[in-house]
Amino acid sequence: IDFADLEEKIKTYKVKAAILCSPHNPVGRVWTKEELRAYAEICRKYNVAVICDEIHADFVFKGHKHIPFASVSKDAADRSVTCTAPSKTFNIAGLQTSNILIPNESIRNKFKAVLDSFGYERPNVMGIIAAEAAYRGGEEWLAAVWEYIENNLAFTKKFLADRLPKMKLIEPEGTYLLWIDCNAYDITDKELENKLLYDAKLWLDMGSIFGPEGNKFFRFNIACPKSVLEKGLDQLAEAFKE
Repeated sequence: IDFADLEEKIKTYKVKAAILCSPHNPVGRVWTKEELRAYAEICRKYNVAVICDEIHADFVFKGHKHIPFASVSKDAADRSVTCTAPSKTFNIAGLQTSNILIPNESIRNKFKAVLDSFGYERPNVMGIIAAEAAYRGGEEWLAAVWEYIENNLAFTKKFLADRLPKMKLIEPEGTYLLWIDCNAYDITDKELENKLLYDAKLWLDMGSIFGPEGNKFFRFNIACPKSVLEKGLDQLAEAFKE
């Protein structure tokens, strides 16, 4: 995080609320406690509320640890709204159930009032039951899934090194989404998108949707059967064969 830039933008635009993605999507960073404390201090200094998207908190690679933003200080907890869900972790996004954690009673009451005002304050019964089942009994399943994803990551890293060495994988610390740098290729961002879509026949998220800094990057999901991953990578390598 460029903290000087963050502070300057908060001052310049009189920011009242910041969104923190932790672990970060798409680059896969898992923020350290020191980074989160620095972020929290800037937000305290300018009285900025923090909306914490921690939906990928269960997906952290060895050597890293997810630190909830609200845990770094009492002030951080008081100014934060933390958003988590069983949807990514247990693949039940279609049931539309999430957890919104708001320690500050005043903020929590305002949030509940808004939910009540448009009739969306009650989640669906199937989603509630699925979330409870996942959290109570899904640990063994999740451990197996994460081991599978770790193996998919190792396979992808070797594949890129062997067959697509000009594509630079940004080493992920968390999530199952890979951030891949294609700046070594002499093509425009639009040409890259067309090559992925029409030559490789892969519909991937282009980095440009995350802002101009993402030009000539793309995001690749490895939470899938290895056979699907291998087929996609083969198509990618064939499209970029020199």
